[in-house]
Amino acid sequence: MTKNHPDTHTHTHDAARAMGNHHDYLPAAGRDGLLPFYDLLTRALGVRGIHQTLLRNAALTPGARVLEIGSGTGNLTIMAKETQPAIEITGTDPDPRALARAERKAKGRTGIHFERAYAQELPLPDGSVDRVLSAFMLHHLPTDVKPLAAAEVLRVLRPGGELHLVDVGGQMTEADGFAARRMLKGGHLADNLGDRIPRLLREAGFDCEEVDSRVHRRIGRVTFYRATRPAS
Repeated sequence: MTKNHPDTHTHTHDAARAMGNHHDYLPAAGRDGLLPFYDLLTRALGVRGIHQTLLRNAALTPGARVLEIGSGTGNLTIMAKETQPAIEITGTDPDPRALARAERKAKGRTGIHFERAYAQELPLPDGSVDRVLSAFMLHHLPTDVKPLAAAEVLRVLRPGGELHLVDVGGQMTEADGFAARRMLKGGHLADNLGDRIPRLLREAGFDCEEVDSRVHRRIGRVTFYRATRPAS
């Protein structure tokens, strides 16, 4: 379990308190009381298909060491293990309630672990991971924490290892439909719009490219990225 460092979590804590929580992180469903409905919500939003695309992009191979940051209730972590059973995968999340649900769902499976950790404080050695997965997590982080998280992912990846990330944003505009207009009004996606995610990852030291971007009628626009730690 990682320690809580208030200097890096203060803004997240403020946002969480504004939503009725008393944590230094935002729970997966926004509020603790909504957690029992989180999996139903993600199914209704069609997140499973997005996870499948992310895993196809990641091209997991037997024996790969895989990490998911912001694993929530474990849906993507478990799907990755089902897709490629011969991987060793760890899901990390700061929310102990979500992790408890993930552990129950993964009970009896080998080669799959969950650990409490913040994206900017990963409890893994340097260069110990082949692939990192991130789905709809980045927009939850405060602006000043995002570079710290990107640097941590770079640190734990081996040279040539890849981060595969999907989130709302990219070249999203009001022309993408009602859901996009609603999301843009909130203002909380500013760091995800345009080329800001690739810029963030390149500034951390990655080679980064946009793999795919598509309009999603329920959440606006989802964009997939591949960021590679340079081999040298």
